[in-house]
Amino acid sequence: MSMDPSVVIALGLLLCISFLLLILPWKKGFGRGKLPPGPVPLPIIGNILQLDLKNIPESLCKLAKDYGSVFTLHLGVERVVVLHGYNAVKEALIDHGDKFADRGHIPIFEVVVNGFGIATSNGERWKEIRRFSLMTLRNLGMGKRSIEERVQEEAKGLVEELRKTKGLPCDPTFILGCAPCNVICSVIFQKHFEYKDQKFLYLMKLLEGKNKILSSWWIQVYNSFPSIVHYLPGSHHKVIKIIHSLYEFILEEVKEHQQTLDTSDPRDYIDCFLIKMEQEKQKQQSEFTIKNLVCTASDLFAAGTETTSTTLRYGLLLLLKHPEIIGNIHEEIDRVIGQNRSPCMEDRNKMPYTNAVIHEIQRYIDLLPTNVVHAVTDDVQFRQYLLPKGTTILPLLCSVLYDDEEFPNPHKFDPGHFLDKSGKFKKSDYFMPFSAGKRMCVGENLARMELFLFLTSILQNFTLKSTINPKDIDTSPIASGFSKLCPFYELCFLPLKNR
Repeated sequence: MSMDPSVVIALGLLLCISFLLLILPWKKGFGRGKLPPGPVPLPIIGNILQLDLKNIPESLCKLAKDYGSVFTLHLGVERVVVLHGYNAVKEALIDHGDKFADRGHIPIFEVVVNGFGIATSNGERWKEIRRFSLMTLRNLGMGKRSIEERVQEEAKGLVEELRKTKGLPCDPTFILGCAPCNVICSVIFQKHFEYKDQKFLYLMKLLEGKNKILSSWWIQVYNSFPSIVHYLPGSHHKVIKIIHSLYEFILEEVKEHQQTLDTSDPRDYIDCFLIKMEQEKQKQQSEFTIKNLVCTASDLFAAGTETTSTTLRYGLLLLLKHPEIIGNIHEEIDRVIGQNRSPCMEDRNKMPYTNAVIHEIQRYIDLLPTNVVHAVTDDVQFRQYLLPKGTTILPLLCSVLYDDEEFPNPHKFDPGHFLDKSGKFKKSDYFMPFSAGKRMCVGENLARMELFLFLTSILQNFTLKSTINPKDIDTSPIASGFSKLCPFYELCFLPLKNR
């Protein structure tokens, strides 16, 4: 019985494609480098079955017990070198920072961002935009109205919004999201929105939706098999639309700024960027373009809004779980600040306990457990291995923040991790919630400022009351993919008397 020639051709093509998919993970690095050992990958899917996609960090830490502090993993056809523990992370990101400074391959961002902005760019573009952004944020902080003053003003607004709850049970998600978002709006747009402003609510909705989807296990699947998953139905289509909408929102603000720009008196980040664009308009291939401006502004929102609001919300939940800590912070606030003025950053050095609590919140919640992927800029000799240029690097921040030698009982929330025996604040090199090295978060100083001023302002004016017994509070995150999300809870903000 003869077979239809078209069927024979189709079967032949199918066999060829299958063969290519089978050899691709090995062919990709054939003849180049000496990668660390790791679990044996399956064809096409790599080591994906050895990971719990709902808790990737824990899966990677378990693999480190078998394969050591540096091991290779295959996520689909992508090879990833995982760094576990302080020594491996420090050696790569700090000691050899230049060689590990590239951003790794993140397919979901490459679809829309395509290497623009600051978070996912590399090479000269990344260096120029990062240098400019750091300098601009610093200069804005020393302007007519410093960034600290903007944060203090927002902290007062936050307290007033919390007063409106009248001590009744409330979900703090929205209010705690508004405050840091408004700070970023002030820095980038020089705008302060009322919390019920429709334009502001739309921006908040975009940022919240983006973060929620990017934290899901489905995006981990997408990043492992982008060429296949991209054409399937799923939430990746929604997050791509959200990112485009966020770009459109920012672009409208940029157009407004172009019409009202005074080059002798820059008001905010967008003005500074537009002035830089004008200065470089004669330069061939300048990185200061509208596309880079929009993408960088979006990156600053992503880095400075959801992360700070989630840390605040998670922090209040942990304080509800440990009410004795609230009392200790109240005592320190009364002694150092009192009730007749607002908190300022000078207070932080005089408040070691409160400072330790904030550090412990960041350590304990481990917001970005797997960091954001790095890549090596060239062929790199690392320990006894040779990592080929472009190799994706995954530095596990969770393995540093939860190091049991540096932080005894790391799974216990304990401000004592950052206090010495005399009660003074104790710094730790293992404190890396903002990552480390060349790719440290650009907005680290702003985020630290916000966390201190917002938290002390809240506790200067309120005590916190849980709606359930503190012993019954569950502080487990509801997702642990790209970032951790705080579980839902309600609490009461009870105004303190004579305040």
